[in-house]
Amino acid sequence: MSLERRAQGLPLSGGMALGRVCLFDDHRHQEVPAYAIEPSRIDDEILRLEEALQITTRQLEDIRTHVHERMGTAEAGIFSAQKMIVEDPQISREMREHIRAELSNAEHAIHRVLDAYESRLGALDDEYIRERASDVGEIRRRLLNNLANTVPGLSCAGRCRRGRNRVVVAEELTPSLTISMNTDEVLAFVTERGGINSHAAILARALGIPAVSGIRNIHSSVACGTDILVNGDTGEVIISPAPETLAACSCAIGRARRAEAMDPVPQLKVLANITLCGEAGEACEMRAEGIGLYRTEFEFISSGEILREEEQCARYTSVVEAMNGRVTTFRMLDAGGDKPLPELRIPQEENPALGLRGSRLLLRYPDLFRDQARAIARASQAGPVRVMFPMVVDVQQFCRLRDAFKEYAADIRTGTVEFGVMFEVPSAAIQADEIFREAEFASVGTNDLTQYLFAVDRDNALVADDYSSDHPVFWALMRTLASAARKKNRPLSVCGELAGMPDMVKKLMACGIRSVSCSPRAIPLIRKAVTE
Repeated sequence: MSLERRAQGLPLSGGMALGRVCLFDDHRHQEVPAYAIEPSRIDDEILRLEEALQITTRQLEDIRTHVHERMGTAEAGIFSAQKMIVEDPQISREMREHIRAELSNAEHAIHRVLDAYESRLGALDDEYIRERASDVGEIRRRLLNNLANTVPGLSCAGRCRRGRNRVVVAEELTPSLTISMNTDEVLAFVTERGGINSHAAILARALGIPAVSGIRNIHSSVACGTDILVNGDTGEVIISPAPETLAACSCAIGRARRAEAMDPVPQLKVLANITLCGEAGEACEMRAEGIGLYRTEFEFISSGEILREEEQCARYTSVVEAMNGRVTTFRMLDAGGDKPLPELRIPQEENPALGLRGSRLLLRYPDLFRDQARAIARASQAGPVRVMFPMVVDVQQFCRLRDAFKEYAADIRTGTVEFGVMFEVPSAAIQADEIFREAEFASVGTNDLTQYLFAVDRDNALVADDYSSDHPVFWALMRTLASAARKKNRPLSVCGELAGMPDMVKKLMACGIRSVSCSPRAIPLIRKAVTE
């Protein structure tokens, strides 16, 4: 009898991995020591506190430097922000006052003060700010570690490989855990908590490690060494997968991490999807024929702030230069919905997926639109650029967006800039003929198009079985889009999850698709599938 168990979670970082479980145990300080001290011991206890604060500050600065060198400024900013919390004079003053007023030990003061801050942040409506509560919790754990002179541990400490060639399972994937382990050898992360905009999720994506969260009680329901299959693209986790399950997934498991670069093939142009500017190097290593989707909103999310024109221009230019004459396709800021920008203070919406997101958000915030348009226009001086507008609903909206971009960048000397749309909304797909009279190219975002075409929430575990693009209606629509592009001689690519699935590539080609864009790791697999 098969012992296979399946669970549906939230996909944080794409890719598929098979390995054995390595449990991360983060229960070291669930019971914080609390005891009374004599008045004569107040100064000694405050000295313990201050030493722990100093050690923690140095540790965070070391981590920040390491991350800056390895991944870039945006990711390093996570630890700069944590360091600022540790150095906040108000917080340290409250801890000292607690020791004096309550005659309590330093551990208890740290726990009480930071727990209050974490609780207040966690109770707020803003999803992004709620995610920041995990930073406070991590700082509390680090301070208590330094007072106790302990380090994060793994449940099977005596025989554990510390994540090497393992799938790390934890209650929460904290940034320090993500960075402090030898992540080059970690196969995947699975956690009980952690949202799509959490710092750790951003770091996992930057490191190219598959990650899934939202699997309830996973930490207490598996043992170290258990076989586990993680699909970071769909959010599915399979514990003790059966042989037939492994056989069905064998073409995708782990090979993206090991696959060697493969030369382009004439039958299909294969471009790369990137999330952060630092990923352009991997796209080049895998011989991508360009960038087919640069998800620019993640530059904002990873930095935790609205990036101004100069900051955006520097990042965008680095990608265009890395492509060395191959096209870079910028998706304009696709924020809102499941990717909020808290600095915009968008009112809470009952149905964010149908609310202020994508192109609607760009048009609502012209200053945001203008800065990004000008930054991309300046970056085009370094090489050919395509500008793609997300969540376009009809030809009129596309023309409005295109004309606004040109107006914002009218005083800038640009290189080659083309304007196109993402087909994600059924109304735009129905109007493909009219859109291709105006748009110079297009790409199909299969994830959202499937969601809206079949009215199925792609992040809802209750309807996960109904979320599939492999449906006759979907393929009929793909043929319609390919035909419309061919009539006007316009380039059409596919950049959604489907584009990175080797078993689907020939079905896409049969519809008339001659270009796809996928994660750099998947490029060799797609090219191999085309030639088999």
